[in-house]
Amino acid sequence: MELFRIKNDIPFMRHAKFFNVISLITCLAAVFFLYAKGLNFSVEFTGGVLVEARYSESAELEKVREALQAQGIAEPQVQNFGTSRDVLIRLAVKDLQGGVLGNEGKLNQEAMVSEVLSKGGPGVQVMRVEFVGPQVGRELAENGLIALLIVIGGIMIYLAMRFEWKFAVSAIIANLHDVVIILGFFAFFQWEFSLAVLAAVLAVLGYSVNESVVVFDRIRETFRRVRKMSVPETIDSAITRTISRTIITHGSTQIMVCSMLFFGGPTLHGFALALTIGILFGIYSSVLVASPLLMWLGLTREDLVKPVKKDKEFETP
Repeated sequence: MELFRIKNDIPFMRHAKFFNVISLITCLAAVFFLYAKGLNFSVEFTGGVLVEARYSESAELEKVREALQAQGIAEPQVQNFGTSRDVLIRLAVKDLQGGVLGNEGKLNQEAMVSEVLSKGGPGVQVMRVEFVGPQVGRELAENGLIALLIVIGGIMIYLAMRFEWKFAVSAIIANLHDVVIILGFFAFFQWEFSLAVLAAVLAVLGYSVNESVVVFDRIRETFRRVRKMSVPETIDSAITRTISRTIITHGSTQIMVCSMLFFGGPTLHGFALALTIGILFGIYSSVLVASPLLMWLGLTREDLVKPVKKDKEFETP
């Protein structure tokens, strides 16, 4: 299915150096912000307390925040989830002071109900109280890193088997470009980095490589179909022929993700935000990062289309 068809190939590779410089600058800026500011890890990683409460009527979140601040908590995280009557409270260990924590590091439910939760409205009921220790948060961070490495390794093996090692290297560099950019945004704006955001980063890896595979497939088809094109011309033709498909696929996906971003509430905000950034830069990296890297790595027609060997029995003397 195509919305439109471009007759003449767009010379993307003519400006490959320019796009590579832009990519390098953005990646270096993202790495700088990660080093200078670091990520604002959520309670799942740093340790703290999670409280779920349900009210008989819509809860007044601002009054709950004010009550928590009165207890000595500097940055309380209070949000709705599911409905306006359901409230989720996240309290980091560094912000917990005074009598909010019990002797064993667990939340004093009676104090929370009487002094804090009752401020949000009548008929409050504590549904769940969980304490996440720093050790658990460290294990989650390590497991998340392991999951990221497994995804990267699986993608490289798949692309190397389906195409050639040059495709695997270029696709992984392009995908890591997307990951670094997402982390750079979260570091610069100090948005909360939670498990949902980590899941979005892993999803972006798979989503971006899908677009790269589509372009790689078209490059291989063009090599087999047209023998007189140079490598840059072949890449330009492959990208141009997939533009309509890219707009349809990524446009529809972005509409869905933006609906979660604007209407999904605080629970889905971080997840949708990471996906939005990842999809936008995933389009850019698949077309203008992975493809030029193929050219710089020395891609040739022989890498994908093996020359046909003539049978000696049919050769004329």
